[in-house]
Amino acid sequence: QVELVESGGGLEQPGGSLRLSCAASGRTFSSASIGWFRQILGKDREFVGGISTTGLRRIYGDSAKGRITISRDNTKNMVYLQMNGLKLEDTAVYYCAARRGPGISRIEDEYEWWGLGTQVTVSS
Repeated sequence: QVELVESGGGLEQPGGSLRLSCAASGRTFSSASIGWFRQILGKDREFVGGISTTGLRRIYGDSAKGRITISRDNTKNMVYLQMNGLKLEDTAVYYCAARRGPGISRIEDEYEWWGLGTQVTVSS
């Protein structure tokens, strides 16, 4: 069992940066790969990026590739999503999700545990 809580969202100007955090509780965190997803109002949830259990492997979705970095600290049960060069179209609710095993998946149905999300609004 893994419980996830996102934080760090808020209002930011275009071109700015935000770092989202995902705090996890549960004994299985270090053996879970983590994904970040986002849901833009009126659209399906989309894969932003993910990180393996050890943090050595990362993959990124196309929407924000080149502008984001995902990291994790297993000693603190934390995962981070650093977003730079924010654009208006990055406005969304951002979720972290966990799945057992080392493999990162782009498919939301393959994730077993989800946080409630944090709102990111990019506006001038």
